[in-house]
Amino acid sequence: MLSATNITKSFQTNCTPNQVLRGVSVDIAEGEFLSIVGRSGSGKTTLLNVLSTLVRPDEGNLVYQGNALSSCSDSQLNRLRQADFSIIFQFHHLLPYMTVLENTLLPFMNTLKPISRNLHNKARKCLDRVGLGALENRLPGNLSGGEQQRVAIARALVKSSNVLFADEPTGSLDKETGGQIVGLMSDLNRDGLTVIMVTHDPEYAQCGNRTITMEDGLIVP
Repeated sequence: MLSATNITKSFQTNCTPNQVLRGVSVDIAEGEFLSIVGRSGSGKTTLLNVLSTLVRPDEGNLVYQGNALSSCSDSQLNRLRQADFSIIFQFHHLLPYMTVLENTLLPFMNTLKPISRNLHNKARKCLDRVGLGALENRLPGNLSGGEQQRVAIARALVKSSNVLFADEPTGSLDKETGGQIVGLMSDLNRDGLTVIMVTHDPEYAQCGNRTITMEDGLIVP
């Protein structure tokens, strides 16, 4: 479904290139739950950002459903992310002046078209799925950290994406709430959603059906 071959990526640090990925190759199958682990600075988040097309690699090939992405324009990649990818981060990035329901519908607010009744109903079903159906009119500031992250997951679900990318989604949560969030992603994976998750927690990583370990910009055994 998604394949990366010989991916390299460097960033400038004090005028000196810092090579973060040094020839990484990985294949992700449709319906897989892949956990990416490694110490801070190992390259795991950069790999996730390349796989999700948020960051272009310096070298290497990225292929999604048989289509090479290296030659795609920024606008083409934006359309791909809008249609097929959803991304959640350690911090939920909710807009504080919008309700839970409005934040869930945020992916559809980038056009001048009004949001249909069907989309509103779909968003409510997604909120029900993450246990927040009764809180649709609350503002994010009135939610717990775990509830805010659940809104971010509902926002990902409402797009009907093929792949969910999660970058340390439990990093700002307590152990119990973090376990609930990863458990929710496992449930979604069992329903057919492909999940790629970066985590520093070995226990959470075990919720995936495969784990890769990053070290010094490489995947290690």
